[in-house]
Formats: sequence, structure tokens, C-alpha cells
Amino acid sequence: MPFADRLPRRIESRNWIRRAWDLLSGVPGGKVVFSRLVGRLAPYTGSIHATVTVLRAGYAEVAMPDRKSLRNHLDCVHTVALVNLAEFAANMALGYTLPDDARFIVSGLEVEYAKKARGTIIAIADAPIPRTAARATYDVTVALRDSEGDVVARVTSHVLVGPKPGSTSDRGDVN
Repeated sequence: MPFADRLPRRIESRNWIRRAWDLLSGVPGGKVVFSRLVGRLAPYTGSIHATVTVLRAGYAEVAMPDRKSLRNHLDCVHTVALVNLAEFAANMALGYTLPDDARFIVSGLEVEYAKKARGTIIAIADAPIPRTAARATYDVTVALRDSEGDVVARVTSHVLVGPKPGSTSDRGDVN
């Protein structure tokens, strides 16, 4: 079932990421609740058990605890878990900024691994701020840092933004 089909129609017509974060982030445990909600709606994202710790227009920080299930045969965090974390952070940074009538989909990822990742990894995403739902591609940069502050990977997420179907700015589909 497509992600948008899981949302009630009244939520789908708004920027639910921004609304949910703004509602939950200020209450005790709200950041964890928000992160688990995203993980329920996007189960693969939820599989890394990451928590959004900072979210504002064009910026996100997401923490992923080190867990045995995320490690590879070299006893470090698996590269796919790192990419999943980077995509999560990028999507939150961009998604928070979108106009209510816009939606997005990742169209590509570029990854550069710098060193083995161990311990809690923090993804720091910087995203442009789309002002309209007009169809356009944006690049979101993400730095993944270990607990020492060292960069373990850099990711660029290429994201296609466009209008939601049925919106007044609908000039094509984001597939």
C-alpha cells in the first residue's frame, strides 16, 4: 500500500511531518513517539530504530543507536543501515519544509564512506527550502558522524518534489 494511502485524507492534505513534529516534539517522549510513528508508516525506515532529535526548516538531526542487528561481519555498522539513516534524516529535513500541497520521492543517492562506523551515529541533514510545489529536483546533503564527531559517511539524496494529486498546483505526477 502506498505511503500516502495509509494517512487519513485530512492529514494527507497538509504537511503531516511538520504538524506532527510541532505537536509532539515539545512533550516528554514526543520525539520518540514521532520517530516511531514515521517508522510505522515506513517500516524499513523503522527497522533501524532511529530517533529524530532536531527538526526545523531545512535541517534535521537523527540518532541511530548501535545495535547488534545493524552490524556486519566486520563488527561495524552496516553500510545499508547508514544509508537508511541518511535517507531518513534527508527526508525529514526536506519533508518538514514542504508546502502543504507538495510531496516528494527520493530519485537517487550518492554515498561516500569515510571510515568504519561504530557506536551511536548521528545524521545531520541540510536541505533546501522549496517555496512551491512546482516539480523540481533538490539535493539534500547528510553527514553521518560517530560519537567522537568524526564523519563516517557523506550522502547526497536527490529528491524529486512535485504537487500532490488534486492540488491546485498539480501539473504532473511525482512517481
